[in-house]
Amino acid sequence: MLKILKNFTDSPTSGGIILFICVLISLAIANSPLGDAFENILNTPLGFETASVHLRYTTALWINDGLMAIFFLLVGLEIKRELVSGELSTPRQALLPILCAFGGAIVPAGIYFAVNQGTETVSGWGIPMATDIAFALAVIAMLGKRVPASLKIFLAALAIVDDLIAILVIAIFYSAELHTIYLGYAVAILVLLFIFNRLGVRSLAFYLIPGLFIWYFVHHSGIHATIAGVLTAMTIPLATKGGQEPPLLKLEHTLTTPVNFLIVPLFALANTAIRFEEGMLEGLISPLGIGIIVGLMLGKPVGVYLMTKLAILLRIGSMPQGASWPQIIGVGLLAGIGFTMSIFIALLSFSDNLLIAEAKFSILIASLFSGLAGYILLSRVATPPNDNEKDVG
Repeated sequence: MLKILKNFTDSPTSGGIILFICVLISLAIANSPLGDAFENILNTPLGFETASVHLRYTTALWINDGLMAIFFLLVGLEIKRELVSGELSTPRQALLPILCAFGGAIVPAGIYFAVNQGTETVSGWGIPMATDIAFALAVIAMLGKRVPASLKIFLAALAIVDDLIAILVIAIFYSAELHTIYLGYAVAILVLLFIFNRLGVRSLAFYLIPGLFIWYFVHHSGIHATIAGVLTAMTIPLATKGGQEPPLLKLEHTLTTPVNFLIVPLFALANTAIRFEEGMLEGLISPLGIGIIVGLMLGKPVGVYLMTKLAILLRIGSMPQGASWPQIIGVGLLAGIGFTMSIFIALLSFSDNLLIAEAKFSILIASLFSGLAGYILLSRVATPPNDNEKDVG
């Protein structure tokens, strides 16, 4: 039994499977007699508050601002590892996924903005920019050897850069009014963590405990609290010393399972509890719905494809080894699985519950069809032989 459980948790598809199940459970609960009770649980205040310490928030906010900070910590660790020693560590390796990530963010945002310009929903332009790493990688992993390994690495690097873009967008455009005193406290602690890094301090306690204070001060500064996870991750050492596992890799390995099997599923449970009401389907053809669906399903693959073409035309990048142009389009479609990040930005974009529900529903529809289209295309396109590989860098 334990071996079966371990094999499941080690599978690259298991995180996506759990996430999909949680989405179905959340939708079922929201549209059942348990819906009101579940909503009450999400709105229940937890924590404590004094004259100087404010830590009393609803269950939903603890999930979205607290637990998701741990998710962003893991994303930050992955970004730093890729920048230092992975697929983003050299200009030649990094340029194509970076360009494709920007193309896959700018084109969908442009489509959304064009459709929603002059409406109350224009502030949601960041929603179709994001890619859900867990879902996208789970889908491509299910294809096995039908796609080259280089294409999976390309999608992972693209999704990581995409997350970095989304993080910057959240920090710059979706944060409240800045409170410079709290921000100053957070910056001071962050500088201290970088000093620890330079001094060779390797104990994770010296980074994670101050990281909690960074979260608190960032939360009260007006910048979204989850950014604290990324900032803390950037300070954690990756260098090997005395044959020991680097602290960054140790923490990344520790966080992967709870994030994939607890935190992200909890986020899905809490944020996809959409009640299907009269007029919901009409929301799919509103400017909000069209902007999200067309942005994710069309804007993503178009942006990825055009940037790949541009990189090869300018001779500043090369195709992933063994990949074909239809497979690049397939990867672009999988990048249209927005889900976690898209829902997260939707929550920051609107205060109207109806708009939030319509945005979530549109994200679910777009992510579902993007994933299906990407899977079908990639499963039917044969990998070309090695002598057809392109390398024009």
